[in-house]
Amino acid sequence: MSFATDSPVHSSSSDDFAALIDAELEVGSSGSSPDEQDNEEEEVDADSDNDDGDDEEDDSNDDLNDHRNKRCKTEKLDDLEGPQGSTSQGLIEEKLEVSLNKDTCSHPGSFGQMCILCGQRVDDESSVTFGYIHKGLRLGNDEIVRLRSTDMKNLLRHKKLYLVLDLDHTLLNSTQLNHLTAEEEYLKGQSDSLQDVSKGSLFMLEFMQMMTKLRPFVRTFLKEASEMFEMYIYTMGDRPYALEMAKLLDPKKEYFNGRVISRDDGTQKHQKGLDVVLGQDSAVVILDDTENAWTKHKDNLILMERYHFFASSCRQFGFDCKSLSQLKSDESEPDGALASILKILRQIHHIFFDELDSDLASRDVRQVLKTVRKEVLKNCKIVFSRVFPTKFQPENHLLWKMAEQLGATCSTETDSSVTHIVSMDAGTEKSRWAVKENKFLVHPRWIEAANFFWQKQPEENFPVSQTKNQ
Repeated sequence: MSFATDSPVHSSSSDDFAALIDAELEVGSSGSSPDEQDNEEEEVDADSDNDDGDDEEDDSNDDLNDHRNKRCKTEKLDDLEGPQGSTSQGLIEEKLEVSLNKDTCSHPGSFGQMCILCGQRVDDESSVTFGYIHKGLRLGNDEIVRLRSTDMKNLLRHKKLYLVLDLDHTLLNSTQLNHLTAEEEYLKGQSDSLQDVSKGSLFMLEFMQMMTKLRPFVRTFLKEASEMFEMYIYTMGDRPYALEMAKLLDPKKEYFNGRVISRDDGTQKHQKGLDVVLGQDSAVVILDDTENAWTKHKDNLILMERYHFFASSCRQFGFDCKSLSQLKSDESEPDGALASILKILRQIHHIFFDELDSDLASRDVRQVLKTVRKEVLKNCKIVFSRVFPTKFQPENHLLWKMAEQLGATCSTETDSSVTHIVSMDAGTEKSRWAVKENKFLVHPRWIEAANFFWQKQPEENFPVSQTKNQ
């Protein structure tokens, strides 16, 4: 099958993709060459001439001349285009036809600077490496567009979108064994067996000198999300780490099927990008705890609340507090971050496929994300009090922008239409006004929590205290 004309991703599987590429290369390198087959035919003809005798010599010479003329034509093609290998006469003709088109080959992809279609040397710096699909594979921009388009059509037929999942602090939390505190030593005696990881959540990987804790609800999350999305792992960790984590999360290879992208596969240092994902940007949802990793794709991003199970994770982000492991606690399964986000993913999927009137192929999940996000704080009018630095333009502050993205209206002045005063000090003039006028007085974390959970949070859970110097 020609790589340029038939899609190697009919089943949306990178394993199938790699297998088809391998098959293509094997066809191109196996069997004898046309010259070897012609030499064998000449020997057969020569033996026949000797056996037929002088009476048939003239006829044999004519046949041999015809054969040589045909061979000469083949050799001229070989001289112009180079030798082509095949295993049958049909493949010889096919390869000769391809050789005539070498000069116009679009070079859709390459292995080791060799075009996977025509075999010529390719030095295309604009192509993108897809090493996680097949080691050494590079694809040109036109081929990436074609594959994405083909895979997109197949996915939409099955009512699926793409979901790109971060690992650390999103689906799990890992730490080096020598980073465990004295309060966490008990974890070594509670780790689950690696013989059947599907039944556990805490694993000690001694060969990596590491301990990993899966986030509560992650197995249910992956199972249910896989029915709506084709899923990728994308981590800033190295490839060996990424593959080991994939084994813990997907031991039966039901969800990712080789779609595991690490920092070794990215095209930009310290950045993640959808250029190495074989899915159209308009159909990709990203789940990650780090917004700055996706500077080019923030409209695709659902920002996750970080999962800090180990003490080293808290220290890494500058938190001077006890970790979940030190408190011998954990997130709630039914009410935790993954359970909340799964509800949002169901809503996004439903709107995309069942509520939009536009043609399916022209729909954009990024617009759906914006629509759903704007419903979170709809009908809320917010005034900030001593949250921003002096002389700082409030509309440029992250919290102001976040609140507007969540559908709230922000203002600098109080009036009867204001619903919330956001402050870190209950003693400010605007905070006292909120209490007097029976308005909500909430801490800035109220907005942050709504942003993480994509749901308006109970105001009473985010009280504001009066500072000591008031």
